[in-house]
Amino acid sequence: MTYPTLKQQRVVIIGGSSGIGFAAAQQAKELGADVVLAGRSSSKLEEARNRLGNAGVEIHSLDNRNNEELIAFFEAIGSFDHLFTPGASYVRGPVTSEPEVARSCFDAKFWPQYFAVKYGAPYISKKGSVVLMSGAFSQRPLDDGASYAACNGAIESLGKALAVELAPIRVNVISPGTIRTSFNWEGAEQAVRDQAYEDYAGMNLLGRVGHAEEAAHTVIYLMTNGYTTGSTLYPDGGYLLR
Repeated sequence: MTYPTLKQQRVVIIGGSSGIGFAAAQQAKELGADVVLAGRSSSKLEEARNRLGNAGVEIHSLDNRNNEELIAFFEAIGSFDHLFTPGASYVRGPVTSEPEVARSCFDAKFWPQYFAVKYGAPYISKKGSVVLMSGAFSQRPLDDGASYAACNGAIESLGKALAVELAPIRVNVISPGTIRTSFNWEGAEQAVRDQAYEDYAGMNLLGRVGHAEEAAHTVIYLMTNGYTTGSTLYPDGGYLLR
């Protein structure tokens, strides 16, 4: 049996200092990859590098909403094999929300991923891959996030279109359900976090919230399976089936 490996490969993760991005970096390193982490917080990036071990880990401060910074980032790091783009910060609300709420997911999640691929693609190995990140809300929206559902659906369509356009570079999407990470809840009271997790646990078949390592495992699969492209995978505990 041939086991998955990322030896002698370079994995770039924009938003890799915490949550699913950091868990993916850990697993990529365990499979032998060199890892490039990018994000807005220099202190969090330093902490992530220390946790991963300095060898084979490179960090870069980057605002992925800024196209000039994206261009400079990819020019600075040069060629690589895999790109994962989980970094985003946005708010959710119903269609009656203010325009800023409606735009926030597209401004912080869709366009940064779109332009990351645009500017990063020339540096990706022809045997490499891109993993985008949407969310299971795209397929089973609730009543408080019309634009959020639309944004995630757009990312999943983008993944298919890019798989066609960039072939033989593979492009796939991970669309997780609620995952237990601190990123989702910065500034929120613990009681608010716990209630949200409890509510989600009742919405899926497995009856629990997912862990970052479980979502990251899906990312690593998409990087290492050389015959999967144009797909969206849903590590959501059965949220779509409940």
